Amino acid sequence: MIPLVSLEKAVIARLDTHGERFEVLVDPDLAVEFKRKGEPDISQVLAVETIFKDARKGARASEERMREIFGTTESLKVAEKILKKGEIQFTTEQRRKLMEAKKKKLASIISRNSINPQTDAPHPPHRIEQALKEVRFHVDLSKPAEDQVQKAVKAIRGLLPIRFEVRRVAVKIPGQYAGKAYSVIKSFGDVKKEEWQKDGSWLLLMEIPAGVVEEFFRDLNALTKGEAETKILRKDLG
Repeated sequence: MIPLVSLEKAVIARLDTHGERFEVLVDPDLAVEFKRKGEPDISQVLAVETIFKDARKGARASEERMREIFGTTESLKVAEKILKKGEIQFTTEQRRKLMEAKKKKLASIISRNSINPQTDAPHPPHRIEQALKEVRFHVDLSKPAEDQVQKAVKAIRGLLPIRFEVRRVAVKIPGQYAGKAYSVIKSFGDVKKEEWQKDGSWLLLMEIPAGVVEEFFRDLNALTKGEAETKILRKDLG
Protein backbone atom coordinates (compact mmCIF):
# COMPACT_ATOMS: atom_id res chain seq x y z
CA MET A 1 0.00 0.00 0.00
CA ILE A 2 1.32 3.46 -0.93
CA PRO A 3 1.66 5.60 2.25
CA LEU A 4 -0.50 8.73 2.45
CA VAL A 5 2.20 10.57 4.38
CA SER A 6 5.48 11.43 2.67
CA LEU A 7 8.64 10.38 4.48
CA GLU A 8 10.07 13.86 3.85
CA LYS A 9 7.27 15.46 5.86
CA ALA A 10 7.07 12.78 8.55
CA VAL A 11 8.28 13.27 12.12
CA ILE A 12 8.88 10.81 14.91
CA ALA A 13 6.33 9.98 17.62
CA ARG A 14 8.11 8.35 20.55
CA LEU A 15 7.16 6.40 23.64
CA ASP A 16 9.67 5.35 26.32
CA THR A 17 8.24 2.64 28.54
CA HIS A 18 9.42 -0.45 30.45
CA GLY A 19 13.03 0.40 29.64
CA GLU A 20 12.35 0.34 25.89
CA ARG A 21 11.89 3.00 23.20
CA PHE A 22 9.22 2.67 20.51
CA GLU A 23 8.92 5.05 17.56
CA VAL A 24 6.68 5.57 14.54
CA LEU A 25 6.89 7.99 11.60
CA VAL A 26 3.83 10.22 11.39
CA ASP A 27 2.34 13.24 9.68
CA PRO A 28 2.84 16.07 12.21
CA ASP A 29 -0.55 17.76 11.69
CA LEU A 30 -2.60 14.56 11.62
CA ALA A 31 -0.69 13.21 14.62
CA VAL A 32 -1.73 16.24 16.69
CA GLU A 33 -5.36 15.72 15.65
CA PHE A 34 -5.19 12.02 16.46
CA LYS A 35 -3.64 12.68 19.85
CA ARG A 36 -6.38 15.21 20.62
CA LYS A 37 -9.47 13.53 19.13
CA GLY A 38 -8.52 9.94 18.30
CA GLU A 39 -9.01 10.62 14.59
CA PRO A 40 -8.39 10.36 11.66
CA ASP A 41 -7.77 6.63 11.33
CA ILE A 42 -4.28 5.72 12.53
CA SER A 43 -3.42 4.29 9.10
CA GLN A 44 -3.78 7.80 7.64
CA VAL A 45 -1.43 9.27 10.24
CA LEU A 46 1.48 6.85 9.68
CA ALA A 47 4.11 7.25 6.97
CA VAL A 48 4.92 3.54 7.25
CA GLU A 49 3.23 0.82 9.28
CA THR A 50 6.43 -0.10 11.07
CA ILE A 51 7.31 0.14 14.75
CA PHE A 52 10.91 1.22 15.27
CA LYS A 53 13.36 1.12 18.13
CA ASP A 54 15.28 3.90 16.34
CA ALA A 55 13.48 5.33 13.33
CA ARG A 56 16.44 7.41 12.15
CA LYS A 57 18.60 4.31 11.91
CA GLY A 58 15.75 2.19 10.58
CA ALA A 59 16.11 -0.23 13.51
CA ARG A 60 12.86 -2.12 14.12
CA ALA A 61 11.44 -2.74 17.57
CA SER A 62 11.48 -6.25 19.03
CA GLU A 63 8.20 -8.07 18.40
CA GLU A 64 8.75 -10.05 21.58
CA ARG A 65 9.01 -6.86 23.66
CA MET A 66 5.98 -5.36 21.86
CA ARG A 67 3.94 -8.41 22.78
CA GLU A 68 5.12 -8.24 26.40
CA ILE A 69 4.46 -4.52 26.78
CA PHE A 70 1.46 -3.83 24.51
CA GLY A 71 -0.10 -7.29 24.40
CA THR A 72 0.08 -7.34 20.59
CA THR A 73 2.50 -7.10 17.68
CA GLU A 74 -0.06 -5.52 15.32
CA SER A 75 1.61 -2.33 14.08
CA LEU A 76 -1.55 -0.19 13.95
CA LYS A 77 -2.60 -1.09 17.49
CA VAL A 78 0.89 -0.45 18.86
CA ALA A 79 1.13 2.81 16.91
CA GLU A 80 -2.12 4.03 18.48
CA LYS A 81 -0.69 3.49 21.95
CA ILE A 82 2.58 5.20 21.04
CA LEU A 83 0.72 8.28 19.80
CA LYS A 84 -1.74 8.45 22.67
CA LYS A 85 0.82 8.02 25.43
CA GLY A 86 4.02 9.26 23.81
CA GLU A 87 5.39 12.54 22.45
CA ILE A 88 5.63 13.94 18.94
CA GLN A 89 9.16 15.05 18.03
CA PHE A 90 8.58 18.19 15.95
CA THR A 91 11.35 19.92 14.04
CA THR A 92 12.00 23.53 15.04
CA GLU A 93 10.29 24.85 11.91
CA GLN A 94 7.27 22.57 12.31
CA ARG A 95 6.91 23.61 15.93
CA ARG A 96 7.07 27.29 14.96
CA LYS A 97 4.40 26.90 12.27
CA LEU A 98 2.10 24.89 14.54
CA MET A 99 2.53 27.45 17.33
CA GLU A 100 1.64 30.31 14.99
CA ALA A 101 -1.41 28.47 13.64
CA LYS A 102 -2.66 27.66 17.14
CA LYS A 103 -2.03 31.24 18.29
CA LYS A 104 -4.12 32.54 15.37
CA LYS A 105 -6.94 30.15 16.24
CA LEU A 106 -6.76 31.22 19.88
CA ALA A 107 -6.95 34.90 18.92
CA SER A 108 -9.91 34.19 16.64
CA ILE A 109 -11.83 32.41 19.40
CA ILE A 110 -11.22 35.26 21.86
CA SER A 111 -12.19 37.91 19.30
CA ARG A 112 -15.38 36.04 18.40
CA ASN A 113 -16.61 35.60 21.95
CA SER A 114 -15.60 38.84 23.66
CA ILE A 115 -15.71 42.61 23.39
CA ASN A 116 -13.80 45.63 24.59
CA PRO A 117 -16.11 46.90 27.37
CA GLN A 118 -14.84 50.45 26.77
CA THR A 119 -16.07 50.51 23.17
CA ASP A 120 -18.63 47.67 23.16
CA ALA A 121 -16.87 46.33 20.06
CA PRO A 122 -14.73 43.23 19.55
CA HIS A 123 -10.95 43.35 19.52
CA PRO A 124 -9.66 42.41 16.03
CA PRO A 125 -7.88 39.02 16.03
CA HIS A 126 -4.58 40.60 14.94
CA ARG A 127 -4.62 42.88 18.00
CA ILE A 128 -5.14 39.90 20.28
CA GLU A 129 -2.31 38.05 18.50
CA GLN A 130 -0.05 41.02 19.09
CA ALA A 131 -0.98 41.11 22.78
CA LEU A 132 -0.20 37.40 23.11
CA LYS A 133 3.23 38.04 21.60
CA GLU A 134 3.84 41.03 23.86
CA VAL A 135 3.18 39.00 27.01
CA ARG A 136 5.10 36.04 25.54
CA PHE A 137 2.17 33.71 26.03
CA HIS A 138 3.20 30.07 25.69
CA VAL A 139 0.86 28.07 23.46
CA ASP A 140 0.65 24.42 24.45
CA LEU A 141 0.69 22.30 21.28
CA SER A 142 -0.68 19.29 23.14
CA LYS A 143 -3.90 21.08 24.13
CA PRO A 144 -6.77 22.38 21.96
CA ALA A 145 -6.87 26.16 21.53
CA GLU A 146 -10.32 26.15 23.17
CA ASP A 147 -8.81 24.81 26.39
CA GLN A 148 -6.27 27.66 26.55
CA VAL A 149 -8.64 30.61 26.13
CA GLN A 150 -9.10 31.48 29.81
CA LYS A 151 -5.36 31.31 30.49
CA ALA A 152 -4.64 33.49 27.45
CA VAL A 153 -7.24 36.09 28.42
CA LYS A 154 -5.85 36.28 31.94
CA ALA A 155 -2.38 36.86 30.48
CA ILE A 156 -3.39 39.76 28.18
CA ARG A 157 -5.96 41.53 30.37
CA GLY A 158 -3.25 43.94 31.50
CA LEU A 159 -2.93 45.09 27.87
CA LEU A 160 -6.47 44.74 26.59
CA PRO A 161 -9.77 45.24 28.43
CA ILE A 162 -11.81 42.14 27.63
CA ARG A 163 -15.25 40.93 28.63
CA PHE A 164 -16.97 37.78 27.43
CA GLU A 165 -20.59 38.29 26.41
CA VAL A 166 -23.40 36.45 24.68
CA ARG A 167 -26.11 38.52 22.99
CA ARG A 168 -29.72 37.35 22.82
CA VAL A 169 -31.10 38.44 19.47
CA ALA A 170 -34.60 38.24 18.01
CA VAL A 171 -34.65 37.69 14.25
CA LYS A 172 -37.42 37.75 11.66
CA ILE A 173 -36.60 36.45 8.20
CA PRO A 174 -39.04 36.70 5.27
CA GLY A 175 -40.10 33.28 3.98
CA GLN A 176 -38.43 33.63 0.58
CA TYR A 177 -35.01 33.89 2.27
CA ALA A 178 -35.46 31.32 5.05
CA GLY A 179 -33.88 28.41 3.19
CA LYS A 180 -30.76 30.36 2.22
CA ALA A 181 -30.48 31.93 5.68
CA TYR A 182 -30.36 28.60 7.49
CA SER A 183 -26.62 28.04 7.06
CA VAL A 184 -25.85 31.62 8.14
CA ILE A 185 -28.00 31.23 11.25
CA LYS A 186 -26.31 27.98 12.26
CA SER A 187 -22.79 29.30 11.68
CA PHE A 188 -23.19 32.31 13.98
CA GLY A 189 -25.04 31.09 17.05
CA ASP A 190 -27.53 28.84 18.81
CA VAL A 191 -31.25 28.93 18.09
CA LYS A 192 -33.15 28.86 21.38
CA LYS A 193 -36.67 29.27 20.02
CA GLU A 194 -38.22 29.39 16.58
CA GLU A 195 -41.60 29.49 14.93
CA TRP A 196 -43.09 29.93 11.49
CA GLN A 197 -45.65 32.67 10.81
CA LYS A 198 -48.68 32.29 8.56
CA ASP A 199 -47.03 34.54 5.98
CA GLY A 200 -44.07 32.12 5.78
CA SER A 201 -41.65 34.27 7.75
CA TRP A 202 -39.26 32.65 10.21
CA LEU A 203 -39.03 33.98 13.76
CA LEU A 204 -36.04 33.06 15.91
CA LEU A 205 -34.56 33.76 19.29
CA MET A 206 -30.79 33.29 19.15
CA GLU A 207 -27.74 33.48 21.37
CA ILE A 208 -24.74 34.87 19.51
CA PRO A 209 -21.16 35.52 20.71
CA ALA A 210 -20.83 39.27 21.18
CA GLY A 211 -17.77 39.56 18.98
CA VAL A 212 -19.60 38.50 15.81
CA VAL A 213 -22.99 40.20 16.21
CA GLU A 214 -22.22 43.01 13.76
CA GLU A 215 -20.82 40.52 11.26
CA PHE A 216 -23.98 38.44 11.65
CA PHE A 217 -26.17 41.49 10.97
CA ARG A 218 -24.12 42.37 7.85
CA ASP A 219 -24.26 38.86 6.40
CA LEU A 220 -27.97 38.46 7.13
CA ASN A 221 -28.84 41.84 5.63
CA ALA A 222 -26.80 41.06 2.51
CA LEU A 223 -28.56 37.71 2.13
CA THR A 224 -32.06 39.11 2.63
CA LYS A 225 -31.46 42.38 0.76
CA GLY A 226 -32.06 44.28 3.99
CA GLU A 227 -35.49 42.72 4.61
CA ALA A 228 -34.54 40.76 7.75
CA GLU A 229 -35.49 42.31 11.09
CA THR A 230 -33.19 41.99 14.11
CA LYS A 231 -33.24 43.23 17.66
CA ILE A 232 -30.81 42.72 20.53
CA LEU A 233 -32.92 41.81 23.55
CA ARG A 234 -30.23 41.82 26.22
CA LYS A 235 -26.60 41.24 26.97
CA ASP A 236 -25.55 38.19 28.98
CA LEU A 237 -22.18 38.48 30.66
CA GLY A 238 -19.91 35.48 30.19
